[in-house]
Amino acid sequence: MVKFSKRFEGQLVPEWKEAFVDYWQLKKDLKKFHLLHSNTTTTTTTKTHHQVHHHHHQHASLSNFFSSLQKYSPIPLPHQCRDHHGAILVHKKISSSASRGDLYETEILEQFEDTEAVKEFFACLDFQLNKVNQFYKTKEKEFLERGESLKKQLDILTGLKTACKQQRGNGASEEDSVKDRTEEEQVQETSSDDLEKNEGLDSPRSEEMGQSMGMKREENKLRTLSGCVINCQGKNLKINVPLTTPSRTFSALSYLVWQDLINQSSKKCNPEGKRLHVNKTKLHHAEKMIKGAFVELYKGLSYLKTYRNLNLLAFIKILKKFDKVTGKQVLPIYLKVVESSYFNSSDKVMNLVDEVEELFGRHFAQEDRRKAMKYLKPQQRKLSHSVTFFIGLFTGCFIALLAGYVIMAHITGMYRRQADTVYMETVYPVLSMFSLLFLHFFLYGCNIFMWRKTRINYSFIFEFAPTKELKYREVFLMCTVAMTAVVGVMFIHLSLLTKGYSYSQVQAIPGLLLLMLLSLLVCPFNICYRSSRYRFLCVIRSIIFSPLYKVVMLDFFMADQLCSQVPMLRNLEYVACYYITGSFKTQDYGYCMRAKHYSDLAYAVSFLPYYWRAMQCARRWFDEGQTSHLVNLGKYVSAMLAAGAKVAYEKERSVGWLCLVVVMSSAATVYQLYWDFVKDWGLLQMNSKNPWLRNELMLRRKFIYYFSMGLNLILRLAWLQTVLHSNFEHVDYRVTGLFLAALEVIRRGQWNFYRLENEHLNNAGKFRAVKTVPLPFHEVDEED
Repeated sequence: MVKFSKRFEGQLVPEWKEAFVDYWQLKKDLKKFHLLHSNTTTTTTTKTHHQVHHHHHQHASLSNFFSSLQKYSPIPLPHQCRDHHGAILVHKKISSSASRGDLYETEILEQFEDTEAVKEFFACLDFQLNKVNQFYKTKEKEFLERGESLKKQLDILTGLKTACKQQRGNGASEEDSVKDRTEEEQVQETSSDDLEKNEGLDSPRSEEMGQSMGMKREENKLRTLSGCVINCQGKNLKINVPLTTPSRTFSALSYLVWQDLINQSSKKCNPEGKRLHVNKTKLHHAEKMIKGAFVELYKGLSYLKTYRNLNLLAFIKILKKFDKVTGKQVLPIYLKVVESSYFNSSDKVMNLVDEVEELFGRHFAQEDRRKAMKYLKPQQRKLSHSVTFFIGLFTGCFIALLAGYVIMAHITGMYRRQADTVYMETVYPVLSMFSLLFLHFFLYGCNIFMWRKTRINYSFIFEFAPTKELKYREVFLMCTVAMTAVVGVMFIHLSLLTKGYSYSQVQAIPGLLLLMLLSLLVCPFNICYRSSRYRFLCVIRSIIFSPLYKVVMLDFFMADQLCSQVPMLRNLEYVACYYITGSFKTQDYGYCMRAKHYSDLAYAVSFLPYYWRAMQCARRWFDEGQTSHLVNLGKYVSAMLAAGAKVAYEKERSVGWLCLVVVMSSAATVYQLYWDFVKDWGLLQMNSKNPWLRNELMLRRKFIYYFSMGLNLILRLAWLQTVLHSNFEHVDYRVTGLFLAALEVIRRGQWNFYRLENEHLNNAGKFRAVKTVPLPFHEVDEED
């Protein structure tokens, strides 16, 4: 049977952990008292019946004294929440601050074996109860205000949709109907996943900045799709849809130009409301935003219900332990106080939950409650045991094929110096590319496993849909299946070469493997995790077209992964050139190296990931206004210059370029190490209670952090191989390059864990467990 402390930790809301009852501290206090109690003499446990009777009589008299004192005191005493016969007396005090609510304080009436330890325990218990009540009241107020705002937005949306229907019923112009059809087609072409990502859902890290700059952004027409002012229900309104995609940006610009130059009569913006025309696309986006806001509100209310239930259960459990240790009957007395306290007695959250379910079902689910609950409370996917079975099966196949391939390659001498140049120039890049790619995926699966184990809410940080996110076992299954296929094809290819087949006969096999995996990635059929594949492609599109897209956590996280996969991208570039130009037919593997366009593209591939990341920093600075993003941009510019110098040195290998590589790489390394430790990991804090670490740590063993910092420092210096030209004995230099590239991927894998840990702690520090969704309708004054 699982201990309650484990179940309690496993079910609490991670971002609200500090606001829950500190059950572990209460257990420690109780354990101290238990040790003192177990060491007492037996004489204190053998009281006579007369002594016990006299003991109770004394405290009954004391209780009567307090009762009479309350009755006859000219100044009313604080409310006492208990029966007047017991070991404790709980006072309820009215706080001077309405936001803090009532405060509770326990008075010890009976004599305990260690009264001071008991006083300390109840002082901690009272503090926890007051903390829970205050936090619950604060969150309840926040969600109630959000609920009221959403209901007003929903009323406005309903009014505008009704007006649009009446407008179409009365007969709209042919131009308007054609425009509406075009807009409707555009909306249908937009995927649901893309809308979910780009509806303006602020990432947790930018929530507060988004709120503080919200009014400023709303007033700027170029930052929203708000058109002219419309009049609805006697209010002047603008529809604000964040410019999260290039199409919305260009649509906003063209719409403004059309309004300013052509549509001066403003017949679509009649402030008197005589003829109301609303852009159908914007109305569709507004409906999506309100729908997403309802889902987030319901999630927050569910968390608050969990908060209430778990805290109540924690109080019951710790009071039972106290009664068991002391032999007193404190549970009935204090539990009455807990049950009557604000967090357990208020029914506003339950009423709002019912109201949200009713409104969502009526407006977004066609009165279908089951359909509404699929949106509001999606069920987590459960993996079958077959996934684990196939992971083991394909892992065994991969190991067997890899062993066979290595043995055959060793016998043929493919990877030795001065080996088969054609094989190493044409086939080995394919194997190297897939090895780096799926090593990265494997480490991502390890990251998911560790994030789940340490209760880092990566799904919330990345804004993953709970029904579509990949579990770590699914990632491992993808890696094992793919690498089994890759090594299997390489084994067959090498076997055919050893049997006497020429390169012209078998050289198409690696290209077919690459084409097959690329086809699977873009396959439109609902197989092989289509939603995840599509989300991956959307993220890659957002990265490539930076800074036209709004940057969310997943975007710049993935762009950072690409910065560690420059060798893989260069291999992909060469393999694509080799097969697209038809060089595999003529065996002219040096054609791409001689082509000037290829050399120029090699420069671009080497610094493109850093360029994309720099553009994302620029976009985040534009959206959020924080200068730290400009400082981060400088880090990627320095890395871009270092990568360019390295490519130039590989081409010419002169002393001048070597000196430039050393200078640029050293400066970029120092810049990157500072950002890794201080900004991304949140470490190296001088005043922390953990030397050189942060105050809050997710891992219990501190030495892991020190080891990771040292390992990160060593792996950041892998560029020194460019200067030292060190190689393993009798091993081709390309194998050495693959080994160093793999070390960089491993460094990125450990960076991923600490980066998300720091992001999670930032969310938990501000108790952000749900996203704040911007609302579309903004009321403006008439003079605006």
